[in-house]
Amino acid sequence: MGPFGSSIKVETFVPTGIPVVSGQHLHGFRLNENAGFNFVTEEHADKLKNANVFRGDIIFTHAGNIENVAYIPENSKYERYVASQRQFYMRCDLSKILPSFVVYYFNSHEGKYKLTANSSSVGVPSIAQPVSYLRKLEIPVPPLPEQHAIVGILDALDTKIEINRRMNVTLESITRAVFRQWFVENEEVKSWEIQTLQQHIEAEKGLSYKGEGLSKDGGTPMHNLNSVYEGGGYKYSGIKYYTGEYRERHIINAGDIIVTNTEQGFQYLLIGFPAIVPKHFGGKGIFTHHIFRVRPLSTSPVKTHYLYFLLMNPYVRDQIIGCTNGTTVNMLSADGLRTPKFHLPPKQLIDEFEKFATPIFEKMELIHEESRMLGSLRDSLLPKLMRGEVRVGA
Repeated sequence: MGPFGSSIKVETFVPTGIPVVSGQHLHGFRLNENAGFNFVTEEHADKLKNANVFRGDIIFTHAGNIENVAYIPENSKYERYVASQRQFYMRCDLSKILPSFVVYYFNSHEGKYKLTANSSSVGVPSIAQPVSYLRKLEIPVPPLPEQHAIVGILDALDTKIEINRRMNVTLESITRAVFRQWFVENEEVKSWEIQTLQQHIEAEKGLSYKGEGLSKDGGTPMHNLNSVYEGGGYKYSGIKYYTGEYRERHIINAGDIIVTNTEQGFQYLLIGFPAIVPKHFGGKGIFTHHIFRVRPLSTSPVKTHYLYFLLMNPYVRDQIIGCTNGTTVNMLSADGLRTPKFHLPPKQLIDEFEKFATPIFEKMELIHEESRMLGSLRDSLLPKLMRGEVRVGA
C-alpha cells in the first residue's frame, strides 16, 4: 500500500524528482501522465520504499474512486513513482499473467463487482483490508498467448483513442499559436484601441439547480463546473442531466462559451477558464450557477474562437484572477469577468481567425466522436473477451 498521509505532506513536494501517483492519474487503463505530478526528492522516495512503483506495476485505489485501476506502461515517462496514501499496488508474475490483462479485467463489469464487493459506502468509499482482500480474489487466467491476443485487440483500440487525443491537443496548440502570433506578438497590437470585455460580451450566470432534479436516465443536458478542464477546454465526461424546472435564461446552445466562476481553494487552476460547448449533446442544454454563459454581443466584431483564446491569454487572465475573491471558496462575479481590458484588433483580422479556427474545432469534435465510438466498442468487447464469449487466436 501507499504511505500514510503523514509521510507525504505538501511541504515535502519539490519542483522535480520522483513523481507521486494519485487518483487523478488512474483515469483510463494506463497511467495518465497528462494530469501532471507532484514530486518528492529521491531521498524521500527511498524512505518510502514500500510505496515505490515501477513499470509494469498495477495501481489500485482503496479509498475514494475505488473502481480506478491502471498500470504503468513500459513506455512511461519515468522509471520510478511513489504511490500516494490512497493507492496500493500489485506486481505480476509475468510468466503467468500480463499487467494489462489484469487491468482490463478489473475494468470489466465482473472485475469491478469483485473489486468493490468488500467496500464500504459510508462516508468516503473504501475497501476494507485492501491488500489481503486483493490477494484472495480469483480472476480468470487464460494461457499467455490468449492474454496477449485479448490485450492486443483492446490495446489497439486504446492506442487509436490516445492518438486521437494527441491529435486534438496538437490542433488546439496550432490554433493557439496562430492566435498568439496574430493578436499578441503582432507589432501593431499597441496601436489597437484598448477596450473592456464589457463592451463586447454578455455574461449570464446559470441555474441554481436542485439535487433531486438530477437524473441518470436522461433529461436535459446540464453543463456545469465539471464540464471545464483545469486550464480550459470542454470536458465531455462532466455532463449531467436534469429533469427539474429551469427558465429561458438558463438555456445554452452548442457553440456558446462557458466560463467557470467557482473554485475550491486559491490555486487558480479552474476559475475563469473557458470552454466551448460541443454539438455532441444536441443543439440546446442548460448550465449551472457555477459557470457563466458568455456570448459576443451582436454589435461587437468579437467572435467565439477569438474570445475563447483571449480569455486564456495571460494578460487578460491575470486581470480575471485579480477580480476573484472568497475565503475557502474562490468566486468570480460577472462584473469581474467584464472588467478586463484588451487591445481590440481590426474586425477583418478577427474574421480571418474565425475562418481559420472554426473548421479546426469542427475537426476536433469529429475526432472526439470517433474516440467515443471506439471506446464504446472496446467497452462492449471487454466483458465478452473476459468471459470467453469471443475467442481470439494467439
